[in-house]
Amino acid sequence: MTAAHSLLGLELDDAAIDDVLTEMGIGVLSMSADGVPYGVPLSFGYDGEDTLYFLFLDASTDLRKETYAEQADTVSFTTFDVDPEGSWRSVIVSGSLNRITIDEWDAARAAMADNAYQSELLEKYELQENPNVWALTIDDRAGRAVGQE
Repeated sequence: MTAAHSLLGLELDDAAIDDVLTEMGIGVLSMSADGVPYGVPLSFGYDGEDTLYFLFLDASTDLRKETYAEQADTVSFTTFDVDPEGSWRSVIVSGSLNRITIDEWDAARAAMADNAYQSELLEKYELQENPNVWALTIDDRAGRAVGQE
């Protein structure tokens, strides 16, 4: 393996991508509104198939996350894991982002409880008429890894 190939890593198959999405629980959601990019670190839940869920906590007074989420046609989400020994793996997914309805709350809550970072925060957010939870429906997904067995 050449040094350049070593740094680039190897593509992850679908099962390995699922593993990363299930294990990580935190990453960066990237959106754009009116040509202005915005990336925000967020905890997430993965349903194990094709949807990531995000709970927008403690909205700012300008509702920046919500504004970008509403205006973005396509969003991207990146999660990664870096080992102190130098190995790493990353996954990037993209798709549409939509606020869930009350009927989707149970599925979203279950996915977030399974693997979201600090999922115990969900206890503070009981069933709401209009939960501030957003679902990214994955259209494209890719992953790479270096030094992973």
